[in-house]
Amino acid sequence: MNIVSLENVSKNYGFKPLFENVTLGLEDRDKIGIIGANGSGKSTLLKIIAGVEVPDTGRVTRAKGQTLAYLSQNPPYDAELTVLETIFASSSGVMQTIRDYEAVCHEVADGKSDAATLQRMSDLQHDLEINGGWDIEANARSVLTKLDITDTSAKMGALSGGQRKRVSLAHELIFKPDILILDEPTNHLDADTIEWLEKYLARYTGMLLLVTHDRYFLDRVTDRIFEVDRGTVQNFSGNYAYYLEKKAEQEELRAVEGHKRDQLIKKELAWLRRGAKARTRKSKHRIEAAHNLMAIPKEQAKGEVDIAIGSKRLGSKVVEINNISKSYGTNKLINDFTYLLKRNDRIGVIGANGSGKTTLLDMITGRIAPDGGDIDIGQTVHIGYYDQESRALNDEQRVIDYIRDVAEYVTTNEGIQVTAGKMLERFLFEPAAQYAVIGNLSGGERRRLYLLRILMGSPNVLLLDEPTNDLDIPTLIALEEYLDDFAGALIVVSHDRYFLDRTIENVFRFEPCGNVREFAGDYTAYLEAIAREEPRVSSPHVSKGNKTNSDDSGSEKTATPKPKKLTFKETRELESLEQSIAAAECRLPEIDKDLAAAASNAGRVHELFTEQQKLTEQLDRDMTRWAELAERAE
Repeated sequence: MNIVSLENVSKNYGFKPLFENVTLGLEDRDKIGIIGANGSGKSTLLKIIAGVEVPDTGRVTRAKGQTLAYLSQNPPYDAELTVLETIFASSSGVMQTIRDYEAVCHEVADGKSDAATLQRMSDLQHDLEINGGWDIEANARSVLTKLDITDTSAKMGALSGGQRKRVSLAHELIFKPDILILDEPTNHLDADTIEWLEKYLARYTGMLLLVTHDRYFLDRVTDRIFEVDRGTVQNFSGNYAYYLEKKAEQEELRAVEGHKRDQLIKKELAWLRRGAKARTRKSKHRIEAAHNLMAIPKEQAKGEVDIAIGSKRLGSKVVEINNISKSYGTNKLINDFTYLLKRNDRIGVIGANGSGKTTLLDMITGRIAPDGGDIDIGQTVHIGYYDQESRALNDEQRVIDYIRDVAEYVTTNEGIQVTAGKMLERFLFEPAAQYAVIGNLSGGERRRLYLLRILMGSPNVLLLDEPTNDLDIPTLIALEEYLDDFAGALIVVSHDRYFLDRTIENVFRFEPCGNVREFAGDYTAYLEAIAREEPRVSSPHVSKGNKTNSDDSGSEKTATPKPKKLTFKETRELESLEQSIAAAECRLPEIDKDLAAAASNAGRVHELFTEQQKLTEQLDRDMTRWAELAERAE
């Protein structure tokens, strides 16, 4: 069933038309990916379909009774609301009931257990039972756990941009609308979470419309592709692989037709130049046809990023990392890590958010110092650090001045000198756009400009921190081709599985307790290595139901009632226990080593022994509580 229709929709921003006369129909089970260059109008098209923006011409109609949820790249938020209030903000009665129920659970967990509070909890449990709210609550618990949203009492204003984006994503997924519109949903998610989201959306039964740079995600989730290109929106009925196949056929056909047209024009020009005697009045129609043929404008060439920048010579000594460690409070990010970076290394760094990946890059570049150990940089090393935040961007500066600050000229990999303005054109910044201030650029254009500035320095060691965030697919393809021939060392932190498969040859995975583990091969090889490792121990079997059973003696036994599902508070407690248990299991072996080293210091031995005893007792309590909650969660 067609639930969204666009009829002759056009949108213009100043001198720049994004798209014109777009007519599309969207079905109720469609899963559509939108692709195109940065600034082509992908996000604007999403906003028009979502009703956030209105088109300049044309109209958008939506079937009555269809609920819609829209996740923007930078979702709005109320700084004073808690995470819990934001997630369950909805006019839906069931969503309000779940929010009230979880708020009461927080009160009880915090020690408020008077009769009125307990009665309200009971009433809300009854309402959820009647309204089928337990299924939504279970889905909410799963979504929050997978998106690593642990503190639901935190205020939105205290969260980072990435955390706020995950909270907003959780709200849209839990809401379960008929039409789900997502703009770059994979940003700020690690690879494991993206894989979960991929499977979640593959099972989603409503209409899905999304913009993403993750090509594996596009290929596995979508069944239609809309390409926004040169003022048009073209529909491809298939996933990303199908789109690539059909696009290649189109380009080949266009090249053949263009060649035929050029040949025909040459023939017509030759005929026209033969002179009046060679032409008669009977040829008037042909003369008009020839002029009309030559008057047809050639199709505008599709802009493509051209990264053809050379790099400086790199000596044998690159970067030597010697026994470095880094902690923030009790959180140990890197523990005694040593690595000798080689000239042609291609390393991908993965791990959970906050595990220390960016910290490693910051230490290599000298932005922060390690707590222990040292990093020695070779004399010929020129580091290009493309950081997550694009910290070198100045919103008040003009685009051309920002690039000229690095170099007025740059030498390409072919040895040709190119001006800063020409390099900007190669990065799709037309001369008129080069004099705009950076603050007026789109998010993708800002990242593309920042990438150019980094590469203009001709680095021979590249550190890329989440380079795929906000870059469009054509730019990513150009960057991958540049890295194929890059004559230097590469360290890339990324959650983009496709990008990692294309660019790296080794994986460093950040694990608990600050350990960094190395795997040979690309990301797919890493996944295969993990799959071959020893499987995890199964959780205890949980009996289901309330059946009455008889034993051999004929006496009746009543089975234990099925435990209630975990509340949000208990789910967060379970996760906290897992972290505490992991930390304790890391600390206890360290205490054993410290005891052996301090054998001659009675005071220190007593201190360590006391810590060991307390930690062991706490670990026992945590394990007992964890087993209880884990069984109910199972």
